Amino acid sequence: MDIHRLHTALQEAKLDDTMNRMVIEFFDSYQQALSSAGLTATDATPLFEEYIRFITDEVIHSTTFNHFHAAERFPFDFYEFGRSIVRPLIDTKRSLITGQNHLHSIIEEIDRGDNVILLANHQTEIDPQILSLLITPISDRLATSMIFIAGHRVTTDPLAIPFSRGVNLLSIYSKKYIDFPPEKKSEKLVHNAKTLSKLEDLLNEGGKCIYVAPSGGRDRFDESSNVNIAPFDPQSVEMFSLLSQKATQPTHLHLLALSTINLLPPPATTQIELGESRKVAFAPARLAFGPALNMEEIGQNPDRKQRRIERAEILTSNIVQMHNDLVQA
Repeated sequence: MDIHRLHTALQEAKLDDTMNRMVIEFFDSYQQALSSAGLTATDATPLFEEYIRFITDEVIHSTTFNHFHAAERFPFDFYEFGRSIVRPLIDTKRSLITGQNHLHSIIEEIDRGDNVILLANHQTEIDPQILSLLITPISDRLATSMIFIAGHRVTTDPLAIPFSRGVNLLSIYSKKYIDFPPEKKSEKLVHNAKTLSKLEDLLNEGGKCIYVAPSGGRDRFDESSNVNIAPFDPQSVEMFSLLSQKATQPTHLHLLALSTINLLPPPATTQIELGESRKVAFAPARLAFGPALNMEEIGQNPDRKQRRIERAEILTSNIVQMHNDLVQA
């Protein structure tokens, strides 16, 4: 990468100081990641010059996302654009997918017109691109058709939007952002209701694979550099369980554990305002697929509210174990 060329492109873009700093940090870390990967022959400069143009366009006139956003493949292929940036970051020799028998079951379920909802943890902004790149050799159709339930930040942050435009998205406001700012709360609740209505329509069509993080946020490192898996929210788990029962087409719930955090670690704490630092690294990406869940068999407490809490705790514990197995593999 020609960093001088990219800095020149940034100067011409005339972004504000905060945006400029974030982009430069991203470029510098990307350059280091390429060096770690031994990819000095790879010239990513034109790709990043394009990225700078997209960021500039978003600052001037931000893309409007519908409640369901279909990946933009034409006239410009944003799906491949995102994958092209992420691909060199993945240490493929140390990456892996476990539970491939369950993944093949998922593919079969979708092929016959059933739906699959993946209850997963979430670690990086680029999880959709990582999932796509790892799944493509097994099923390109699943990789390109997967739908991600995403927080509003990836549809409002100029640095994230170019990646989001290449992903099938259902956008929602997570619980941690509903009350900020207070005057927008009712508007956000209406937005979420319309998005869930669209999700119901998609499930009724059948043949859909939906990725959702019931925690409502990303996993983060603790002070000892261990990964804390964000716990599943009981209300979120219950909602997706009910949606699976309500759908007119058979809908299966599966667990999915991701170990991707080292490629693009999130900030140590949740940030309400936009502007988080992004530093990438060359690292393995690992996925673990679980079997179909029978929600009626999970949780034994006779009190309905307590059973929901117990169910979320059990599923979180399962994700933690699957994640730890990936890390140790």
